[in-house]
Amino acid sequence: MPLDRYFIIESTLREGEQFVGAQFTREQKIRIAQALDEFGVEYLELTSPLASPASLADLKTIVGLGLRARILTHIRCHKDDAAVALETGVDGIDVVIGTSSQLRRFSHGKSIDEIIDLASEVLTWIRSQAPDIELRFSTEDSFRSEEKDLLRVYLAVDRLGVVNRLGIADTVGIATPSQVARLVGTLRRLTHCDIEFHGHNDSGCAVANAFMALEAGATHIDTSVLGIGERNGITSLGGFIARMATYDRAATRAKYRLERLRDIELMVADMVGVDIPFNNCITGFSAFTHKAGIHAKAILNAPETYEALDPTDFGLTRYISIAHRLTGWNAVKARAEQLGLQLDDDRVKALTRHIKALADEKPLALDDVDEMLRMWANGHHG
Repeated sequence: MPLDRYFIIESTLREGEQFVGAQFTREQKIRIAQALDEFGVEYLELTSPLASPASLADLKTIVGLGLRARILTHIRCHKDDAAVALETGVDGIDVVIGTSSQLRRFSHGKSIDEIIDLASEVLTWIRSQAPDIELRFSTEDSFRSEEKDLLRVYLAVDRLGVVNRLGIADTVGIATPSQVARLVGTLRRLTHCDIEFHGHNDSGCAVANAFMALEAGATHIDTSVLGIGERNGITSLGGFIARMATYDRAATRAKYRLERLRDIELMVADMVGVDIPFNNCITGFSAFTHKAGIHAKAILNAPETYEALDPTDFGLTRYISIAHRLTGWNAVKARAEQLGLQLDDDRVKALTRHIKALADEKPLALDDVDEMLRMWANGHHG
């Protein structure tokens, strides 16, 4: 599967709602859905309508907005759940059931044979009721399930001929990229369906695992804004976009309105009461900040020397930090030019040495450097 033929299933309104700080109102859900639709995600996944009366009403409201994105909901492998989901008018239903020994023992208590029988009953019934609906079946806790059990379930579901997509879920975030590649590749060879990957970030591999899933043949990736979700969440939308933009900048720019990402993240961060991390992909405050003198010189000559991503693609700008002991004279000279000050190279180099010496003694701010630049440009310096 070529890596430019993938789809984002944006799950901020389902997985993201499971984040400890999330308590989205209907108005907030509408704002999130509209913002993500304008960004260009292909799917929006919402909480099961069985979760609460408000969840049912919210789902119907989002369905009624007439967005370009296809609206999905996520349900247990129960016919009763499916019946309620069908009544909402969603474009697709995501059915899930746990297959690991832990979930079979402590969650639903069913054997693999019982899981296959139940999935066959529910999935064929949904298809009979809604011939045109997009239908996905996923195992839960896929990477703590026995491979033989997984393949029995997936192959049985594939043979039904009623689902569009098979889902793989790294529910507790333990998978490695090589494990993801192996499982996705196996399903790609043995089944006829599209493949969706849902990866948690407990061990920091969610974005890498999502990319590896695509390389191995997956077609759909689950994300959430800022990666929010159960525990420490899933593949972040921004992180995934950063990964895809470094792989194919032109295709990523063509698919999504990248300049909207920062506003979406700021909006959701405010709603759930968190700050955007300093090292967040693309939108963290230090993401396009350069400090070391050798870096700054190269960046001033050709930004791509130390930037894999172009901040202008995202409506952002780079920043070269100069108020510190690591600064270089090229960066100080560039700041002088920004301020419209005339300083020859010898004076800039002398001022740079002065800044380094002061920075060894105390913290400096950019205002301090600007004041020194103005003094030196006017001939007043020590």
